[in-house]
Amino acid sequence: MSDERYSRQQDIVPAERIRQTQATVIGVGAIGRQVALQLAAIGVPWLQLVDFDTVEESNLASQGYLEKDLGRPKVEATAGLCRRINSALEIEVIPERFRRSSRTGNSIFCCVDQIHIRRQIWQATGSQAAFWTDGRMSAEVLRVLTACDYESRQHYPTTLFSTEEAYAGPCTAKTTIYCANIAAGLMLAQFTRHLRQLPVEPDIQLNLLACELNLAAGR
Repeated sequence: MSDERYSRQQDIVPAERIRQTQATVIGVGAIGRQVALQLAAIGVPWLQLVDFDTVEESNLASQGYLEKDLGRPKVEATAGLCRRINSALEIEVIPERFRRSSRTGNSIFCCVDQIHIRRQIWQATGSQAAFWTDGRMSAEVLRVLTACDYESRQHYPTTLFSTEEAYAGPCTAKTTIYCANIAAGLMLAQFTRHLRQLPVEPDIQLNLLACELNLAAGR
C-alpha cells in the first residue's frame, strides 16, 4: 500500500513510531470494538484482540456488530472487519478471558466492564506497557484514563475503587454506540499524542447529556 493511504494523517500520526506499535485491545464490546477498528484504520501493524464473549442480539445496536456476526466470537467478528479495513494488518485473536500470563503488546487499550478485571489487567501489564489507556462508559457518560508517564501512572491506581462502590444502572440504560465511539476516539487521541511525545490527559470525563467535560489533574 502506498504512503498516500496515510497522507492526511502524517503530521498527526508519526509513521515511524506507529510502525513500532503492537496494540492489545482487551474487551471488544462497545468501546473496544471501535478502538480496534480505528487502530486498524490509522495503520497499526500488529493488533491483538482479547475477549471471551460471543455476539448476541443485544450487541447489534449497542456495540455495532452485524446481524451476520450473531453467535460468532467477538474477537473473530472484529478481526474480520479490521482485515477488511487494512489487509496488511497482522491480527492475533484470543477468544478467552485475559490471563496474567498473557503476552501483550507495548500499547494496551483496556475496554472491559468490571473494575476488578481492570485492576487485574493493570497489575499484570501497567508497568510494562509504554502506553496504557482505559475506557469506561455508562449510558451517556464516559471516562478515559491514560497512563504513560510518572504522574499519570501514579494517578491511575487511585481510580480503581472497590467493586461494591461501582454504580450499577439499569441494564436498559448502559450502552450507546455514539458514546462508545466518542470514548474510543478520545482513547486514540491520547494514543497519538503519546506517539508525538506530547503530554496526555490522565483523566477525561464527559457527560454527553449535560454537555459537561472535566479534566482531572492526575497529580
